[in-house]
Amino acid sequence: MKNIAIFVSGSGTNCENIIRHFSGHQQVNIALVLSNRADAYALVRAQRLGVPTAVVSKSEFNDEKKMNSLLDSYHIDFIVLAGFLLMVPSFLIRRYDHRMLNIHPALLPKHGGKGMYGHHVHEAVKAAGDTETGMTVHWVSDVCDGGEIIAQFSTPLSPDDTPDDIAHKEHLLEMEHFPKVIEKTILGLKD
Repeated sequence: MKNIAIFVSGSGTNCENIIRHFSGHQQVNIALVLSNRADAYALVRAQRLGVPTAVVSKSEFNDEKKMNSLLDSYHIDFIVLAGFLLMVPSFLIRRYDHRMLNIHPALLPKHGGKGMYGHHVHEAVKAAGDTETGMTVHWVSDVCDGGEIIAQFSTPLSPDDTPDDIAHKEHLLEMEHFPKVIEKTILGLKD
């Protein structure tokens, strides 16, 4: 059984979708949902679905001994970032090399990097006049949104799409594909 920790900062629609996808799974267990924000609604979603939760401050998150101890206590094998807004410290990236993945709401390398999250990305896609957008799942590295790409899915845009329309189209891709990509990646499955 592979134990997964999901790191979140916000409302947690992806988090809930991932938990539901792996509910009763024979090889993957969502063992922990961790947030840097005590008011993240993702924690409520996780608790309702019976998944343990933890809240850590930014300083605690950057404390190697504290984080390793916490993750060890849940026997964490993989980490999934699902709307987690803190930069991951190098000690965690090293420890979970090719065992920590992230989702980005655009087709990287476009519209990535520091400050490019959530609505900022969709506004940038609109401002650039892109004819498509999508989602990228990538390994976490020391470079913000710079890790090796695991999978990408795209959707066409029309010139009339607002940033909210772009966000909606992209979110549909996340709901459909993110849990499947996680499963295939963790279990080493091919298409």
